[in-house]
Amino acid sequence: VQLQASGGGLVQSGGSLKLSCAASGFTLDRDDLGWFRQGPGKEREGVSCISSSDGRAYYADSVKGRFTISRDRRKNTVYLQMTDLKLEDTDIYYCAKYDVCDYGFEARRPHYWGSGTQVTVSS
Repeated sequence: VQLQASGGGLVQSGGSLKLSCAASGFTLDRDDLGWFRQGPGKEREGVSCISSSDGRAYYADSVKGRFTISRDRRKNTVYLQMTDLKLEDTDIYYCAKYDVCDYGFEARRPHYWGSGTQVTVSS
């Protein structure tokens, strides 16, 4: 099984980035996938997840209204569109499988995650 995150980079404050997560060994119709971020020495912060059962999206309060999660079941890929990026969004973003995607997902340890992609927001 593998979750391959990509799309990170350097962007100015207020800019946008779109992350992609190519999933293999997982099925978007069955597995709840999402994103968390964590830098060296920092605590993990759940960012967003999307429910496999109904496609409902959940977001951390810190990104609500700025980030949008989506999925392409044909490509077995999950996306995270990030807009109005702020300096505090700088982090390593990981694609992850959650046991359950619903309210409170942010506090749960993901079941599995892959390698991360660095997002750096500059002023």
